[in-house]
Order: sequence, then structure tokens, then C-alpha cells
Amino acid sequence: MSEKATRHSKVRDYMLLMKFTLSFTVVFSCVISYLLVPGVFFNLKMVSLLFLGGMLVTGAANAINQIVEKDTDAMMKRTAVRPIASGRMSVTEGWLFVWVAGIAGTLIMWYYFNWMAALWSVFSLFLYAYIYTPLKKVNSVAVLVGAVPGALPCLIGWVAGADAHTPGGWVLFAIQFFWQLPHFWAIAWVAHGDYSRAGFKFMLPTAEGPTKFTAVQTIMYSALLIPICILPYVLGMTGKASLILIFFANLYMVLQCVRLFRRMDVPSARRVMFTSYLYLPIVLLFLLWDKGEHGGSLSILLGLYGK
Repeated sequence: MSEKATRHSKVRDYMLLMKFTLSFTVVFSCVISYLLVPGVFFNLKMVSLLFLGGMLVTGAANAINQIVEKDTDAMMKRTAVRPIASGRMSVTEGWLFVWVAGIAGTLIMWYYFNWMAALWSVFSLFLYAYIYTPLKKVNSVAVLVGAVPGALPCLIGWVAGADAHTPGGWVLFAIQFFWQLPHFWAIAWVAHGDYSRAGFKFMLPTAEGPTKFTAVQTIMYSALLIPICILPYVLGMTGKASLILIFFANLYMVLQCVRLFRRMDVPSARRVMFTSYLYLPIVLLFLLWDKGEHGGSLSILLGLYGK
């Protein structure tokens, strides 16, 4: 193998180690939450630093997850290609990445933003890597526990911009927290066989696997997003336009979960999964587009149309 190909392979392995796509999604919500803070506007330097710090901390947490689960990852088709599970990367190299990325990311959050953002980042890493990861084989409450570090990037982004724990950050946290439950259960439904063979028997609400109870849970938590998504408007974070558009996004999400309840099959679970992938960025971008006490550009356009 040529030197160039070797370097390319190593970069690809590090991207797999930090679960780049998942980390990007998580940090995206952090950056949007930062930009939703009143008085905060787009600044390329600060957004880039927040993105870098978030990617490093999130990547470190995901690397710990792969180190701890290297044996079970090797049993599943979906994860067997990961660098540590496949043997392409040593556990020692993985830990070196964890320490370098985790410390560097935390320092960026502390130095360029504030100590609260750094502290929440460390707490999120600890909760994901050392509480949620081992709990997955013990109890179905693991998904609820895992949803906390999964939603903390919204609070971290808000705190980074606001320098305080104000209600807006907790509302964004709640949106991402409740979104994760139907999203993750849909993934677990589709990959249930793979998870079970690797010993992960508690990825769904019951150890019995995909059941009507699981489908009801997806409906319940997706429906809870409807009143929660009204709160940004109530708090003056956004205008009426995003309120209306997000309501229809929520309704579509609920309908896909109802479809799963009626059909109880993998294709329906896959539809919930893909709908949830689209739902979160759409909602966050609608909120940002319509940002402000008097509404953003979208509200202004709809207001003029109404006149």
C-alpha cells in the first residue's frame, strides 16, 4: 500500500473512531443552539471554534464507547468495520486519541467560551461513555439515560452564547431529548437482530423486542414534542411562522409512529428512523430562520403576505 493510501486509510479510521457523521449531527445542534441565543450573530471564528471543540469532545466520547464495546462491535455486521473492533487500531492508540481530543476540546470550550460550557461538555462525555455505554446491557432505562448526553449539546451551545442557564437552553435540550427516543427506538427496531446477537437486549423499551408497547412509546414521545415545540414561541425565541411549520413537522413525525403501531414491521420502523433524521435539522433551522423577539425573515415574509 502506498504512503498516500496509508494516510488516507488512517484518516478514515479516525473518522470512524469518532463516529464523524453522528458527531457532526450532535455538534450541528450545538452550533444552532448557540446562534439562537439573543444577541448572538454568526461569527465564523467563534462558530468554527465551537464546532471544533464540540467535535473533539464528542469524538472522544464515541471513541471510549468503541474501546469499551470492541468485542460486541466485532459481533455485529454494522459495527464490525470499526477500527478497534476490526483490529486495525490498537486500544492504546484509541485511548491516546481520547485523551488528546477530550482535553483539547474541553480547553477550547473553556478558553473561548466559558467554564459552564466546558463543564457540561465533560459531564456529557462522562455520562455517555461511563454510564450509558455499560448500562445498555443491563436495563432498558439506558436509552433514557443516553438521551441526556445526546441532548446536552443544545444546552452547551446555548450556555456558550448566553453565559447562563436561561430557559431557552433547557427548551432546546427538551426538544432534542424527546426527539431521540422515537429516533433511537426506530433504529433499535430495524437492527434488533444484530443487537440481540451481540448481547444488547435492552435497546427497546422491553426485553421482548419490537412490540406494540414499543410502538406506543414512539407515538407518545413524538406527540410530546408538539407542546414542547410551542415553548420557543412562548419565550419569544422565534415567531409564528416557525411555530406553524414545526407543528406540521411534528404531526408528520407522529403519523409515521402511528403507521409503525398499525403495521408493526421493519419498513415502517425504517420510515420513522429516516423521518427522525430529517426532523431535527428541519426544526432547528426553522427556529434559527425565525429567530428574534419579533420573528425572523420568515415571519416578516408571512406577515407581509397576510397584509
